[in-house]
Amino acid sequence: MVKDITRPDPALIAKLRALGAATVAGTLAGLGVRQPHIQGPVSWNKGKAIAGPALTLLMMPKREDLYGEGEYLDPEKQLHRHVLYAAQPGDIVVVDAKGDMTAGIFGEMMMTYFKGRGGIGMVIDGCVRDYPGQIELDMPMWIKGLTPNFHTQTGLMPFDYNCPIACGGVTVIPGDIIVADDDGAVCCPAALAAKVIEHAGTHHEWEDFSKMMLLKGGSLQRYYPLHDDARGEYDAWRKLNPIK
Repeated sequence: MVKDITRPDPALIAKLRALGAATVAGTLAGLGVRQPHIQGPVSWNKGKAIAGPALTLLMMPKREDLYGEGEYLDPEKQLHRHVLYAAQPGDIVVVDAKGDMTAGIFGEMMMTYFKGRGGIGMVIDGCVRDYPGQIELDMPMWIKGLTPNFHTQTGLMPFDYNCPIACGGVTVIPGDIIVADDDGAVCCPAALAAKVIEHAGTHHEWEDFSKMMLLKGGSLQRYYPLHDDARGEYDAWRKLNPIK
């Protein structure tokens, strides 16, 4: 039986995606979660921006008495397959690969399967393989690098999936919301999603106005953050430019 996750309200996910990784990270800091940024993985195909619930995969240092078979002798023993079996449209796979640069956690075939199930991205503190075959697939990825090695060729083995993991120094619980763009990947605890949206909303609303005024040569002290003295200007501008 495939272990599934509890998925947050799609409306919350859409709003977090619109906020972006930087705003979500800054807002989480204000709510007490100081380090939500998954460190190490970077955007591998620039210009992508995604948000979705986390499916998690835990890799561990290989112990041959626990994982001593060849790669294809018993495919169902490969738990990196099972996390993909759980995928639904909009899901993001997050992998605790221990920062290892020698193991290609997923290759072209696995990535193709994941995309076919509606998966929208992967965050891995490690590597993928078969990259030439993945270029056309264009799956959004936040990774540390590439390797020609398969996932258990060197020192790692898949150990569990849809369990709590530590990816890039951040605790990720299955069902947490990943927000990722060119700034990086951020883990938003599912229970805090509504608060993040509420707290970020006011800040996000005046940023367009402040950017416009700064581009015109306006005072940084007056417009970022928006000073109370400039609130009247903002309110007048907002009446002419209502939020859609």
